[in-house]
Amino acid sequence: MATLGLVEYEDASPEVRAVYDEIMAVRKVDWINNFWKALARDPKTLRRTWESIREIMGPGELDPLTKELIYVAVSATNQCGYCIASHTAAARKAGMTDGMFGELMAVVGMANETNRLASGYQVEIDQKFLPQ
Repeated sequence: MATLGLVEYEDASPEVRAVYDEIMAVRKVDWINNFWKALARDPKTLRRTWESIREIMGPGELDPLTKELIYVAVSATNQCGYCIASHTAAARKAGMTDGMFGELMAVVGMANETNRLASGYQVEIDQKFLPQ
């Protein structure tokens, strides 16, 4: 259960409903997920977070599937079950296959392992890796 509860559409203030309406229109869905309902307890945080997500996850140099795969990878590393589920669903919608998911998790696992090893051994960065 969300710490402060969820704000359902029918119980939302006009300010929150406006954000909900934008989310549904942009995402082409007819429902609001629990993440947004939880944030709606603080309408300013809801609006700010939605605006940032819309900008970052919108059109850019990276294609939508790549952005979702990165989101899944970071969510797995941060152990956010909600974000793993949400962005895995979005990645599947954008074309991710079971094989891609398996390979992504292998890369995430390897990166986490080698990151910890490099940090533990306090390995100096090779000069050739630095911008010239």
